[in-house]
Amino acid sequence: MERIWAPWRMEYITKNKSDECIFCTLPNSGDGEKHFILFQGKGCFVIMNIFPYNNGHLMVSPYRHLACITELDKDEAGEMTALTNSCIEILRAVNNPDGFNVGFNLGKSAGAGYDEHIHNHIVPRWSGDTNFMPVLAETRVQPEHLRNSYEKLVPHFKKLSL
Repeated sequence: MERIWAPWRMEYITKNKSDECIFCTLPNSGDGEKHFILFQGKGCFVIMNIFPYNNGHLMVSPYRHLACITELDKDEAGEMTALTNSCIEILRAVNNPDGFNVGFNLGKSAGAGYDEHIHNHIVPRWSGDTNFMPVLAETRVQPEHLRNSYEKLVPHFKKLSL
């Protein structure tokens, strides 16, 4: 069995998280640009991950504070699926990735940083997007600044209608 090390995640894991749920508070902050919110729909929204695994790492979340996808109502489930599909289409058009990792981490033991509020991860992947830096230097190389990624993506999400 091979091991994949991700030491850059330690900053996120050990970060002092308040009792505040970012998926509840950030979409209601009135400053989506500051918080890298790309789209706000009727029941769900799209936000960039500020601790990304890769450039363009997006998350789709319902506004309602739910711990499991089984708690979504029909409209929320449909909107989450539609937004996930739109995220993939937009990321393909803007960043031209070779593939994607898409999914939920349900519960702390499954890797959920915010285990009480579900969110679907959409992580673009490129052949060769991993290298020796994280293992040898505990450094993750992000080739594009988060703000630049946001500026490239947001015009596409402004055109989005569900």
